Amino acid sequence: MHILMHICCANCALFPLMSMHERGGTVTGFWSNPNIHPLTEYRLRLDAVRQLAAMRSLPMQYDEEYGLVEFVRAVAGREDERCDYCYRVRLDATAARAKALGLDGFTSSLLVSPYQRFDKIYALGIELQGQYDIEFIGEDFRPGYRSGMQMSRDLGFYRQKYCGCIYSEMERYAKNMQPEA
Repeated sequence: MHILMHICCANCALFPLMSMHERGGTVTGFWSNPNIHPLTEYRLRLDAVRQLAAMRSLPMQYDEEYGLVEFVRAVAGREDERCDYCYRVRLDATAARAKALGLDGFTSSLLVSPYQRFDKIYALGIELQGQYDIEFIGEDFRPGYRSGMQMSRDLGFYRQKYCGCIYSEMERYAKNMQPEA
Protein backbone atom coordinates (compact mmCIF):
# COMPACT_ATOMS: atom_id res chain seq x y z
CA MET A 1 0.00 0.00 0.00
CA HIS A 2 1.37 3.42 -1.00
CA ILE A 3 0.37 6.16 1.45
CA LEU A 4 0.73 9.93 1.36
CA MET A 5 1.56 11.09 4.88
CA HIS A 6 0.94 14.68 5.81
CA ILE A 7 3.96 15.72 7.88
CA CYS A 8 3.42 18.49 10.41
CA CYS A 9 7.04 18.35 11.58
CA ALA A 10 10.04 16.03 11.44
CA ASN A 11 9.67 15.09 15.11
CA CYS A 12 6.13 13.80 14.80
CA ALA A 13 6.83 12.00 11.53
CA LEU A 14 9.54 9.68 12.87
CA PHE A 15 7.45 7.07 14.67
CA PRO A 16 4.60 6.88 12.10
CA LEU A 17 7.13 6.50 9.27
CA MET A 18 8.93 3.74 11.13
CA SER A 19 5.65 2.01 11.94
CA MET A 20 4.39 2.14 8.35
CA HIS A 21 7.72 0.90 6.94
CA GLU A 22 7.89 -1.98 9.43
CA ARG A 23 4.58 -3.22 8.05
CA GLY A 24 5.83 -3.02 4.47
CA GLY A 25 4.02 0.16 3.50
CA THR A 26 5.42 2.67 1.06
CA VAL A 27 5.21 6.26 2.23
CA THR A 28 5.58 9.55 0.45
CA GLY A 29 5.72 12.57 2.73
CA PHE A 30 3.67 15.69 2.16
CA TRP A 31 4.52 19.11 3.62
CA SER A 32 1.47 21.36 3.69
CA ASN A 33 1.32 23.55 6.78
CA PRO A 34 0.02 27.05 6.04
CA ASN A 35 -0.91 27.35 9.73
CA ILE A 36 2.66 27.59 11.05
CA HIS A 37 3.70 31.08 12.11
CA PRO A 38 5.82 33.15 12.19
CA LEU A 39 7.72 32.67 8.95
CA THR A 40 10.97 31.94 10.79
CA GLU A 41 9.28 29.02 12.61
CA TYR A 42 7.79 27.79 9.33
CA ARG A 43 11.25 27.72 7.75
CA LEU A 44 12.86 25.93 10.72
CA ARG A 45 10.25 23.18 10.58
CA LEU A 46 10.45 22.87 6.81
CA ASP A 47 14.25 22.62 6.98
CA ALA A 48 13.95 19.82 9.56
CA VAL A 49 11.53 17.94 7.29
CA ARG A 50 13.98 18.31 4.41
CA GLN A 51 16.72 16.87 6.70
CA LEU A 52 14.46 13.93 7.57
CA ALA A 53 13.64 13.31 3.91
CA ALA A 54 17.31 13.33 2.92
CA MET A 55 18.33 11.14 5.86
CA ARG A 56 15.62 8.54 5.23
CA SER A 57 15.50 8.82 1.41
CA LEU A 58 11.85 9.71 1.84
CA PRO A 59 10.09 10.81 -1.34
CA MET A 60 8.38 14.13 -0.65
CA GLN A 61 5.73 16.40 -2.05
CA TYR A 62 5.83 20.05 -0.95
CA ASP A 63 3.16 22.72 -0.87
CA GLU A 64 5.18 25.65 0.43
CA GLU A 65 2.43 28.26 0.47
CA TYR A 66 2.92 30.41 3.55
CA GLY A 67 -0.67 31.15 4.50
CA LEU A 68 -0.61 33.73 7.29
CA VAL A 69 -3.23 36.02 5.73
CA GLU A 70 -5.63 33.21 4.84
CA PHE A 71 -5.19 31.56 8.24
CA VAL A 72 -5.86 34.73 10.23
CA ARG A 73 -8.88 35.61 8.08
CA ALA A 74 -10.31 32.13 8.54
CA VAL A 75 -9.99 31.96 12.32
CA ALA A 76 -10.26 35.57 13.50
CA GLY A 77 -13.17 35.79 15.90
CA ARG A 78 -13.33 31.98 16.07
CA GLU A 79 -10.01 31.26 17.72
CA ASP A 80 -11.49 28.40 19.77
CA GLU A 81 -12.21 26.58 16.48
CA ARG A 82 -8.80 27.21 14.92
CA CYS A 83 -7.62 23.61 15.32
CA ASP A 84 -10.62 22.33 13.35
CA TYR A 85 -9.68 24.74 10.55
CA CYS A 86 -6.02 23.65 10.66
CA TYR A 87 -6.89 19.96 10.55
CA ARG A 88 -9.30 20.47 7.65
CA VAL A 89 -6.96 22.58 5.52
CA ARG A 90 -4.05 20.18 5.88
CA LEU A 91 -5.95 16.89 5.63
CA ASP A 92 -8.03 18.11 2.70
CA ALA A 93 -4.85 19.06 0.83
CA THR A 94 -3.37 15.65 1.67
CA ALA A 95 -6.39 13.66 0.51
CA ALA A 96 -6.61 15.68 -2.71
CA ARG A 97 -2.89 15.24 -3.42
CA ALA A 98 -2.99 11.50 -2.66
CA LYS A 99 -5.92 11.06 -5.03
CA ALA A 100 -4.22 13.14 -7.75
CA LEU A 101 -1.06 11.03 -7.39
CA GLY A 102 -3.04 7.80 -7.69
CA LEU A 103 -1.93 6.54 -4.27
CA ASP A 104 -3.79 4.03 -2.11
CA GLY A 105 -4.42 6.18 0.94
CA PHE A 106 -3.46 9.08 3.16
CA THR A 107 -2.67 9.77 6.80
CA SER A 108 -1.05 12.40 9.00
CA SER A 109 1.77 12.59 11.50
CA LEU A 110 -0.66 14.61 13.63
CA LEU A 111 -2.02 11.24 14.75
CA VAL A 112 1.09 10.64 16.90
CA SER A 113 0.73 13.63 19.18
CA PRO A 114 -1.09 13.35 22.50
CA TYR A 115 -1.52 17.14 22.24
CA GLN A 116 -3.72 16.92 19.13
CA ARG A 117 -7.42 16.01 19.04
CA PHE A 118 -7.18 12.47 17.74
CA ASP A 119 -10.96 11.93 17.53
CA LYS A 120 -11.48 15.09 15.46
CA ILE A 121 -8.62 14.23 13.12
CA TYR A 122 -9.93 10.68 12.72
CA ALA A 123 -13.51 11.81 12.01
CA LEU A 124 -12.30 14.35 9.47
CA GLY A 125 -10.12 11.73 7.80
CA ILE A 126 -13.11 9.41 7.44
CA GLU A 127 -15.18 12.27 6.00
CA LEU A 128 -12.45 13.07 3.46
CA GLN A 129 -12.07 9.38 2.63
CA GLY A 130 -15.67 9.44 1.40
CA GLN A 131 -15.32 12.78 -0.33
CA TYR A 132 -12.18 11.82 -2.27
CA ASP A 133 -12.80 8.08 -2.53
CA ILE A 134 -9.38 7.26 -1.10
CA GLU A 135 -8.62 5.34 2.09
CA PHE A 136 -7.79 7.21 5.26
CA ILE A 137 -5.27 5.40 7.46
CA GLY A 138 -6.41 6.58 10.87
CA GLU A 139 -3.92 4.67 12.96
CA ASP A 140 -3.40 5.72 16.54
CA PHE A 141 0.35 6.31 16.60
CA ARG A 142 0.25 7.95 20.06
CA PRO A 143 1.78 4.95 21.90
CA GLY A 144 5.00 5.71 19.96
CA TYR A 145 5.08 9.42 20.72
CA ARG A 146 7.81 9.28 23.37
CA SER A 147 10.07 6.99 21.34
CA GLY A 148 9.64 9.29 18.32
CA MET A 149 10.62 12.31 20.39
CA GLN A 150 13.69 10.46 21.67
CA MET A 151 14.66 9.57 18.09
CA SER A 152 14.26 13.25 17.21
CA ARG A 153 16.58 14.31 20.05
CA ASP A 154 19.12 11.66 19.06
CA LEU A 155 19.08 12.88 15.45
CA GLY A 156 19.41 16.51 16.49
CA PHE A 157 16.27 17.71 14.69
CA TYR A 158 14.87 21.13 15.39
CA ARG A 159 12.28 20.74 18.14
CA GLN A 160 9.52 23.33 18.21
CA LYS A 161 8.02 24.60 21.41
CA TYR A 162 4.39 25.08 20.33
CA CYS A 163 1.86 23.53 17.98
CA GLY A 164 2.31 25.92 15.09
CA CYS A 165 -0.17 28.75 14.79
CA ILE A 166 0.33 32.21 16.13
CA TYR A 167 -2.33 31.60 18.79
CA SER A 168 -0.61 28.47 20.10
CA GLU A 169 2.65 30.42 20.23
CA MET A 170 0.94 33.11 22.28
CA GLU A 171 -0.58 30.52 24.66
CA ARG A 172 2.77 28.80 25.10
CA TYR A 173 4.70 31.91 26.00
CA ALA A 174 1.96 33.84 27.80
CA LYS A 175 1.99 31.18 30.52
CA ASN A 176 5.53 32.21 31.41
CA MET A 177 4.84 35.93 31.59
CA GLN A 178 4.54 37.44 35.03
CA PRO A 179 2.25 40.43 35.45
CA GLU A 180 4.08 43.62 36.33
CA ALA A 181 3.66 44.74 39.92
